[in-house]
Parts: sequence; structure tokens; C-alpha cells
Amino acid sequence: MAMAVAENKPHAVCIPYPAQSHIKGIMKLAKLLHHRGFFITFVNTEFNQNRLTKARGPDSLNGFPNFQFKTIPDSLPPVELATDSGGHPISLVCPRSSTPPSDPNATHDVAALCGSVRRNFLTPFRNLLAKLNDDDNATPAVTCIVSDGVMPFTIKVADELRIPVAMFWTFAACGFMGFYQYRALLDKGLTPLKDASYLTNGYLDTVIDWIPGMKDIRLKDLPTFLQTADPNNEIFNLCMESAESASQASAIGLHTFDALEQDLLDTLSSMFPHVYTIGPLQLLLNQQVSPELESLGYNLWKEEAECLQWLDSKEPRSVVYVNFGSIVVISLQHLIEFAWGLANSNHHFLWVIRPDLVIGDLAILPPEFEADTKEKGLIAGWCPQEEILNHPSVGAFLTHSGWNSTIESLTAGVPMMCWPFFGDQVTNCKYICNEWEVGMEIDNNVKRDEVEKLVREFMEGENGKKMKNKALEWKNLAEKATGPDGSSTFNLDKLVNVLLSRN
Repeated sequence: MAMAVAENKPHAVCIPYPAQSHIKGIMKLAKLLHHRGFFITFVNTEFNQNRLTKARGPDSLNGFPNFQFKTIPDSLPPVELATDSGGHPISLVCPRSSTPPSDPNATHDVAALCGSVRRNFLTPFRNLLAKLNDDDNATPAVTCIVSDGVMPFTIKVADELRIPVAMFWTFAACGFMGFYQYRALLDKGLTPLKDASYLTNGYLDTVIDWIPGMKDIRLKDLPTFLQTADPNNEIFNLCMESAESASQASAIGLHTFDALEQDLLDTLSSMFPHVYTIGPLQLLLNQQVSPELESLGYNLWKEEAECLQWLDSKEPRSVVYVNFGSIVVISLQHLIEFAWGLANSNHHFLWVIRPDLVIGDLAILPPEFEADTKEKGLIAGWCPQEEILNHPSVGAFLTHSGWNSTIESLTAGVPMMCWPFFGDQVTNCKYICNEWEVGMEIDNNVKRDEVEKLVREFMEGENGKKMKNKALEWKNLAEKATGPDGSSTFNLDKLVNVLLSRN
């Protein structure tokens, strides 16, 4: 009986780029589509599916009506756990290297993964859809594809099957526009760099004044993958190819909302026929999630719920939340500088330190730091970030400025101390600090005195109050965009209509 109902449903195959933040964004959109009546097949790589079930439990992805998980291989070498001379696990993961991950619970190397997406994902994805369409009516026929923006091979498969495909970018409009400029930067000879000295000789301060909808942008403010001397750089080429192919999609979705990036969105709408802002996704989900999917989670690490209990014991806006996301890796020296900056500020802090956060070493803090901060701080391996940011005790967010973290912070009305690492994080940081006026940037070569000073400014100073008030303004506009008559709600309706049409 249940399958008879499913047979009449539109069937969306949803596939994220194989990384934590992308999985989270595409999963949220999949939940919204499920609420709108779609049968969902969610496609992870085998590696990430194993991580998801390990983090959430072996049966955590089963038993959801009209929502199933399938896998394809990532075609990367098997992962082996590396250890130091004492037999302790270490991490060698670095987004700028080509080293396979040494920790089976770590994110795959970005360059290797991008290369595999470009060359190895098309055939298994095509075969998976053929199997879904030929499984003796166990599922309805595939009627559309919802793809991560940086998985452009899905456009070819959709064209072969003559079904619509929506490319959803889990980025801001400013990030997408930055990636879209890669071809022009290449054609103008601004990238690749002549040699490594161009990273430090002032060249990256070159002003780029010809990008429509973006002002006061320097090369260093655009997504960092252009900062390469290698014309065959895998990440640069995948991002360039993905942005270029966006025009071939039936629709382009962006995880933002109109009021936040109006000028840029007006420009993009004049360049592409079907651009839809659908965000913040969590605010839409709060109103539209199917009750039977509420327990379906996204995190590839096990969440530590005691973080929320610890926050319950703290005063309103008294805690600095620190999290550098799922991919960023830092040096042990930078870890220690952040640690002492937080300790010396004398404010409460909740700090997420992943097992693979430190490059080639264990993320071990000095014993004297732990003794000095045992009453002030809490260290966690991972946590339910959106619940943390929305907790009344959190007053500021020290972040890498990844887009998920940025829009979640804006949604919660929390100002940001920004330490961008790579990719669109630098572009987000530029907008956070200069356009949206809700943050301040920490120097790349972080020092404890600067961290201490900035924490005090955010938690005690006048600038901190101004940024908090501005963040609350953006929160209110985000809530308006996702309300019953809001722009993001309206755009979700439009996207659904596109996905229900046939090519």
C-alpha cells in the first residue's frame, strides 16, 4: 500500500559534494522537498555514508518513509590510520596538499577529491540512476536531480534522461560570483600566479573593479583557489567548470536570502534565467519539515550534547563559541595562540577541537592552559552548532567564515570574529566585516594578544554592541524572508515547480 503511494510521487535524486557542510546543506533542501511531496534518494559516497552511520548509529539512516540513501564510490585510495612513534593517531589532512586522509574519521583531501569528482563520478552516478529506474517498481521513476553546484557531471546525466536538474550552491551569492569570475581571471592572465612569491609580494592586493555587483574587491578577497601557480590545479578547475556549467541547469539555487545580497542577486538574475535564493534553510525547515524526518541528522562526527547542558549554567551572552569547521586544519602554534588568547580574555568559551584539526600532530593543549581555564572553558570534539549559536548564553562566534557557519550565525543574531582559511571563506569574511557589519577579522598569523583584545571588544566594547545589534537586524530580515510571504519561501515554490516540469 505504501509503495503504491510512492509510485505517484515525483522522485528527486539529491547529491552533495562529499564534505560535511555540503552534505548538511543538500540534506536540508532534500527534507524541504520531501515535505513538498517528493520521494528522495540521497546519494553519499561510500566513505561518507560509513562516517554518517558511525557517528549517528547503524540504523540511523533507515526507516524514513519515502526517503532512502544510496552510495557511489569516491574512487580515492583506501584510508589508513597513520600513527606517530608512540602509536598515537595523527592527522596529515591539509586542503592544500594531495595527501589522502590518514584518519578514517577525517575529511578527504580537497584536491584529490576534486580531481576524482571531475573524472570518476559521472559513470557510477549514471549507473545508479539507471538502476533506480529499473528496480521493478521498488521506487518511483527518477523525475529530477538536485545537485550540489560543484558536481557538474549531474547536468550531463539529467540531459541524457531529459529530466530537470537544479544546481544548489551551498554558498553565498558573493562566493558563487567569485567562482564565476575564475574564467575571466584566467583569460586576463591574473591567474595562475607566475610563482609562489606572488602570494606575498603585494600582487594579491590588486583591485578587481570589473565584477558586476561587487565593489572594493581585491584578488585576495576572491575564493583562494585562484592563488595557484599550477594551471592544472584540481580545485580551481572544478570550481571554474562548475560555475560555467551553471547556465545549463534548469535552476540555480543559492543558500542566501534577498535582503542580504540584493545588488549581487540583481546582477546574477540578469545573467542567469532561473536563480533562486533559498535560505536560511534551517528557518524554512523549522516551519516545513516532515515530522517523520526530524531525527534525520547531518553530522559526520558524533555530537556531544553536554555542550548545551554546560551553556545552560552560563549567563546570557557570556560565552564565546569557537569552531573552525569541518575541513580547516591549523598549526599547533596557532592552536596555542588561540588558546592563550581565549584564556587571557577571562571570558567563558566553548571550543570545538576536532581530532584532525592540527596538521600532522595531536591537538594537545598545554596542561597549564587546562588548569587555568577549567572553570571558564569547555573543549568538545563536535557539537550541534545551530543549537549552540541559538543558545542565549552565546555572545560571539570565533569562526573560519565557512558559509554554513556564517549564515547560521546571522540566523542566530550572533556577531563573528573571522579567521578565514581558504576558498570562499575569505570572500564571506570580506562581506561579514565590510558589507554586513557583523564581524572583525583576525590576522592570518594569529597572536594571543590580538585574540584577547578582540574577545574583550566583542564581549565588553561598544563595537561589540553595535555588531550584535546589526546581527539581530539580519536575523529579523532572515526570518521575514522565510516567513509565509517571504522571498525564500516564494523561491522554494518556484524551484519545486521547475523540478516538477519535464525537459
